[in-house]
Amino acid sequence: MGPRLTHWLIALAVMVLIYSGVIILMAHPRHYWGTAGNDLIEPLFEVPLGPNYHAIGWTRGTPFFDCTGGPETANRLVEPWNKNGWARSLHFLAAWFFLAGLIVYLAIGLFTGHARKYLLPQRSELGCKNPWHDVRAHLHLPMPSADPGPPYSILQKLAYALVVFVALPLTFLTGITMSPAISASYPILLDVFGGTQSARTIHFFTFAFLAVFVLVRLAMILLTGPARQLRGMILGR
Repeated sequence: MGPRLTHWLIALAVMVLIYSGVIILMAHPRHYWGTAGNDLIEPLFEVPLGPNYHAIGWTRGTPFFDCTGGPETANRLVEPWNKNGWARSLHFLAAWFFLAGLIVYLAIGLFTGHARKYLLPQRSELGCKNPWHDVRAHLHLPMPSADPGPPYSILQKLAYALVVFVALPLTFLTGITMSPAISASYPILLDVFGGTQSARTIHFFTFAFLAVFVLVRLAMILLTGPARQLRGMILGR
């Protein structure tokens, strides 16, 4: 019962985080590396999303001092579209529900042996033939009906272990690194991730990975008997 409840709490929190995260991303879809990032800095890449995509225009720069290479000021020609305060508040609130569910899930999984027994791949399962056989089985349509829950195939174990032990914790840590209050109290976060903008870029990639994972998982549920899968996820076997 405990893992199922925390599973649904994490799932709900992740869906809210994805929705609010997309709204926040639309305000500034450009990503940088290091400590600084704004419209005057060349980005690493830009996500083609929202009204701010390639929407950069400035008046002619006005130097502060009578010298070359000094600071300048300029006015932006288009509205910045940064009306996303509600999304940031919702995102930050959902993050704490996400953290609570993740801590409880990890604690239950580690202390009951669920993680070691069902989520972490065994050495004997990591041979070259076993994962490839599993890939071929997943590509064969129509897929046979599958019982919900463990035991899991090697691809499921690899995906769940990567999500639970890497992607979810990394998403949370990079997210709080972008908070000025938290990073000021724990500056080690900025050292670990190489600055606020680096943390934001890593956060985007973990967010994208989790979004793809959710879509693939929903597709697998639909292809392997959605009624049985949902009944098992809610009520157990």
